[in-house]
This record gives sequence, structure tokens and C-alpha cells, in this order.
Amino acid sequence: MKLFIDTYISSPLLGVLIFIYNNLAFHDLGLSIIMLTVAIRIVLLPFFYKGAKDQTIMQKLQPFIKQIQEKHKNDKGKQAEALMELYKKHKINPFSSMLLLIIQLPIFIALFDLFTNQIKKINLVSPTFLGLFDLTTKNWTVVVLAAILQYFQTKSMLGKQNISGAAGQMQKVMAFVGPLITILILGNLPSAIGLYWLVFTAFSFVQQVYINKSITSINIDSEATKS
Repeated sequence: MKLFIDTYISSPLLGVLIFIYNNLAFHDLGLSIIMLTVAIRIVLLPFFYKGAKDQTIMQKLQPFIKQIQEKHKNDKGKQAEALMELYKKHKINPFSSMLLLIIQLPIFIALFDLFTNQIKKINLVSPTFLGLFDLTTKNWTVVVLAAILQYFQTKSMLGKQNISGAAGQMQKVMAFVGPLITILILGNLPSAIGLYWLVFTAFSFVQQVYINKSITSINIDSEATKS
């Protein structure tokens, strides 16, 4: 696995970062990381857009999912069948979030190696962002900004629905769990990784706002919960 990541992800990303650093970012590592992050998001946009859109629709379908679960609480087979019919009707994949994790994990591992080890291979004029701070060390400003953006991105994904009960409580918890994990992880890593995650999350937030505006409503007739 490590050999695969080093050969097919980490090394190519290093080459792209070096090119950006030498030709586009005025020999500024921070600008190079921002441009690299945007490039990664653009290349993977179809996957991230589809996954984020599916998750947004899933949130809007929660009341109907709950109805199905209640209606078929004593028959798990019919419950699963009805849920799959609901997902099929709205053309969503309930496992899209897992797919996004599978895609992101090797990239994050490669970037971790890139920003902690392989970055030493670059003949850096200065490993800083606009001369403000050293990207090879921790920076709590970057960590806090990334956590704040993570909070708003999660809130925008969950939407403004007033879901009661355990599901509603879970939504409230989720809005804070993501930022907390962000702080715990990034607080122990070089700020180069924090800057990557900050830009990555900002991109995700803008994408989510667009998705929320494009999905103004979902028409679900009475057939959606029949089975």
C-alpha cells in the first residue's frame, strides 16, 4: 500500500508541487499548496460533487427514511427493500460518503508524507506562506480557521431541517465533532497540512452552498414510502 501511494500519488504530487513552486507561485510554498489543493479538487470534482449532492439529498430524505424504518421495524428485509427503492427513486448512493473516504485517505496519506518528508527535496527559498509563518511548523491560526470552516461546511451540508429525536441530536453533535477532530489532528501536524485542509474545506463549503441552492426542494409523492 505504501509503495503504491509513494509511486502513484505522492511522487506525482511532489512533481506538480515543484512545478507550481518554480513556475506559478513566485517561489512561495503557501501559494503552491493552495494551487495544488485547488488542482486536486478540480480533478476530483465529479466524485466530490456527486458525493456531497447525495449526502444533501439524504439529509432531506431523513423524515421519509424514518417513516420507512417505523413502518417496517419488524421486517428488516422489507425495510431494506423500501429504503433502496427510495434511494433509487432519487438517484442517490447511500454509500457515497464511504467512497469519498476511500478516495481521500490515500491522498491525505500521500500529502502527509509530501509535507513532512518529501518537501525536503525541494530547493525552497523559504518554507513560508507570504512570509507570514513557517509551513514546516505548527500554526494554531491555520488550525482554528480550518476548524471554523469545517463547522460551517458541516452545517451547510446538514441543512436547516428541524429533525427531532435521536436523529436531530446526532446532527447537532456532528456539527461539532468534525471541527473537534480537525483541531486534534491538525494541532499536531505541520501547518502545510493545515493550509491544505483549510483550502480543501473552503472549496467544499462553496461547493455545498451551490448544491444547497440547486436542490431547493425534493418532490416526494405518497408512493415514495409505500412498500
